[in-house]
Amino acid sequence: MGNKNTGKKYNEDFKKMVVDLYNSGNSAKDLSSEYGVSEVTIYTWIKKFSPMETEDGTSITSDEIAKMKKEMLRLQEENENLKKGYGHICEKVKTTELIKVIVDLQDQHDTQTLCGVLGIAKSTFYQSFKKTESNRERENKQLTKRIKEIYRESKMRYGAPKIHNLLEKEGYNVSVKRVQRLMKAAGLFSIVKKKFRPQSSKTKVMERENLLDQDFTTSTINEKWVADITYINTLRDGWCYLASVMDLHSKKIVGYSFGRKMTTDLVISALNNALDTQHTREGLILHSDLGSQYTSEDFQKLCETRKIKQSFSKKGCPYDNACIESFHAILKKEEVNHVTYLDYKTANLAIFQFIEGWYNRKRIHSGLDYKTPQDIEDQTKTA
Repeated sequence: MGNKNTGKKYNEDFKKMVVDLYNSGNSAKDLSSEYGVSEVTIYTWIKKFSPMETEDGTSITSDEIAKMKKEMLRLQEENENLKKGYGHICEKVKTTELIKVIVDLQDQHDTQTLCGVLGIAKSTFYQSFKKTESNRERENKQLTKRIKEIYRESKMRYGAPKIHNLLEKEGYNVSVKRVQRLMKAAGLFSIVKKKFRPQSSKTKVMERENLLDQDFTTSTINEKWVADITYINTLRDGWCYLASVMDLHSKKIVGYSFGRKMTTDLVISALNNALDTQHTREGLILHSDLGSQYTSEDFQKLCETRKIKQSFSKKGCPYDNACIESFHAILKKEEVNHVTYLDYKTANLAIFQFIEGWYNRKRIHSGLDYKTPQDIEDQTKTA
């Protein structure tokens, strides 16, 4: 079997996905050949991540058992160290000083354990804490707790401005700067990460009519749509492609299609997905770049059949289609650039979760007065 890629590191998701593939019928030998991991390593991962059934019917992995044992030993050791290190000082110092010791050690040890070791009643500790803690400190703790909740709900994608907006909607009276300070103190930062994008084709293209002409204003939904294709890489299947269609009024991704080839069928599928869910009228403008998929005869026929007016960016002018390119940049910065997708299937699921579960329905947009695309669409339909 021989060692492969000695010293190479694999994240937990990669390991678990390999184990999932093994459990779904792939042999360790085939997986070793395909992903460059030794069979010995694969069997180690299988042992680590494959669940075992317990007496009560639940499942647990050997890795989880090892972590539980390690945590139990750590807690036992901490209790012993506490008793040795602090048990003798109770007779020599004042209660206020003991309380300060507990406060200093709260991040490292359980409060009840600290109180027991130092001989301080829990009620005494908490009563003293309430007396010494200022209103500002209490407010900051409450704010930080809620900020962390919002931050986690956004999957680390929201920065201070958006979190501040949500806090204000919930009735908190707080400035953006204060939110920034509390986030910095808590080590919370919005994830923004840029990555290389494959270069576009140098093939000569013929200029076509630009109906949109960088006029992104709208009066209602399904008036102006924009479309584009972006690249997403996977370990197993290489480059895959996402074709998206956005409504300029709501900024909602009304249609999309994810495939292994950048074909006309891909953009036709994305447009059909949008047409299946949206009630369009004659005269809808669909703007795209001059890519061969959008200028193809089949795509033009679909637009003509559905009474859609095609509009095209000028060659070499990305600003003509800035809105959809902005969405794809958000997708990369908030999702794709932070993950290594094993294959098309896992990437497809992640894209679905991002667009449908996050971007359209949960992600607030400053350009939409801190509402979600779905909020705007719903408001327009009921207006």
